[in-house]
Amino acid sequence: MKIMQRLCVIIAFFIGIFAWSQEMNQIVFHPSHEPLKANAPFSDVVEYGNMYFLAGQIGMDHSTRTMVEGGIKAETKQVIMNIKDVLAQRGLTLDHVVKCMVILSTMEDFQAFNEVYSQYFTKKPARTTFAASGLARNAAIEIEVIAIRPE
Repeated sequence: MKIMQRLCVIIAFFIGIFAWSQEMNQIVFHPSHEPLKANAPFSDVVEYGNMYFLAGQIGMDHSTRTMVEGGIKAETKQVIMNIKDVLAQRGLTLDHVVKCMVILSTMEDFQAFNEVYSQYFTKKPARTTFAASGLARNAAIEIEVIAIRPE
């Protein structure tokens, strides 16, 4: 009888571990924390396990829904503030970012962008930077990131 009870405990333990691991591996499409983006056709962040994939951010002041003025440095700072806001909703910071993809409207802005970027991303996450024309809202920059919450 005791062997049967122990076997049941062991089976229950493994079922619990399996259920927990399945729960940890769910894909969660988080709605935006900004009411005006509630109907956007994308998620601000998608969570899988301890990984967070953020949608690209541009230099838009979300309180006014207008692009900030002042050129690449002002837009870069606003982009990073927007990323910080999205991360904060998940209890994360810029220090949790492991990968950045930066899209500039022109590579001529690279040095000025890098001056601002390096002030905020002090952990130096992996990064890809390239130029493309036609960014949303005629932005000078867009950045998307991947963050990881340590286990």
